[in-house]
Amino acid sequence: MSRVGRRPIDIPEGIKAGIEENRLKIEGKGKTLEHIIPDGFTVEIKDGRITVRRPSDSRAARALHGTTRSLIQNTITGLKDGFQKKLRIQGVGYKAQVKGKTLVLDIGFSHTVNYTPPEDVTVETSSATEIVVKGIDKQKVGEAAAEIRGYYPPEPYKGKGIRYEGEYVRQKQGKSIA
Repeated sequence: MSRVGRRPIDIPEGIKAGIEENRLKIEGKGKTLEHIIPDGFTVEIKDGRITVRRPSDSRAARALHGTTRSLIQNTITGLKDGFQKKLRIQGVGYKAQVKGKTLVLDIGFSHTVNYTPPEDVTVETSSATEIVVKGIDKQKVGEAAAEIRGYYPPEPYKGKGIRYEGEYVRQKQGKSIA
């Protein structure tokens, strides 16, 4: 049995969970997230805990067991605390600012890059070179951060570009004159 899948999920105070057909609805802080339960899996809510049981010991069921439990845990964590990803811009004259809900990037192109985040995701700039992507859905936050990084990924020669906070970019030497 999956070690991750068999651990129960504690439901913190202020969060409600309910099952309707094959959907698990989780509510908290005025927001609702749904998780579709795979066919054959059973989800039980007892004594403030959620447990996930798989239908058989087939390879596919074993693979989905831990994944399903982790996705449910992520929805609860997202509603309770939220998720965030931090990005940092490196390069002379490169900057970011938020105008309304749109992120405006000045990253060395002949034009500015405008990025509008998806629903339930907010983008903030604490300084001209720091971007914070926040939201309750871990997948949407990660996808939004990846899209922003995708406009100008860090290049290996001078290190310019948009990178995740703490990301290490190996520097290449470049041309050498003999």
